[in-house]
Order: sequence, then C-alpha cells, then structure tokens
Amino acid sequence: MRKNLRDRSEFQRVYKNGKRFDGNYITVFVIDNQGREHRLGVTASKKVLGKAVQRNRAKRLLRESFRSNEESLRELLNTYDWVANAKLSILSQKVDGPSKEFEQIIEKVGKLEARESVK
Repeated sequence: MRKNLRDRSEFQRVYKNGKRFDGNYITVFVIDNQGREHRLGVTASKKVLGKAVQRNRAKRLLRESFRSNEESLRELLNTYDWVANAKLSILSQKVDGPSKEFEQIIEKVGKLEARESVK
C-alpha cells in the first residue's frame, strides 16, 4: 500500500508546496503525488523530543498511526505524499490518540478534495 519518503528533496518538496495540518500530537504536510500509492515520511527532531529512544518511539507511533488508517486512505480520490512531524505530546500517548488524530487529518484532506473537485 505504501512506500516511504527517504530523500531530503522529497521532504523539502512536501514542506514547500504541501498543505499543513496541525494537531495535538502531530503536524502533517500533504501534497498530491500523482502516483499509485500513498507515501509516508516521518520526522522526530532531537530538538523537540530529545533522546534517541524517545524519537524512535515517536516514529513508531507515527508509522503505526498511518498504517492503521489504510482504509481511510483508500477512500481518498488521489494519492498523496505525507510528512508527519512528531510533537512532544505524542510521547504521553499509546497508538490510539495519534491514530485518531491522523484519521481526522485524512478526513480534512478528503473534504478539501471534494471542494476542489466541485470547482
């Protein structure tokens, strides 16, 4: 269903041209990728989260949140590149909180698609 964003240039393209969605646990940048599948890039900065153990846990939570919402992703009309940035508050959560937040962001993207297809 998905591949990962890896190159710095791919991340920069999403940051520069994508739409931003802020939540309590994550900030997500989204851009249409004109491809066949959704791709995810994950960041967990040392400045925000500190030690490697905490950054790795945050990245695992973000990847699992994305994976657990595959059904919602399939309902979107287009495929997107997603870059998810972890916030410090994610460390106090199990997977449910970030997963629900990611689902809400997917719904917002779906509403934007619907609005733009009307134009």
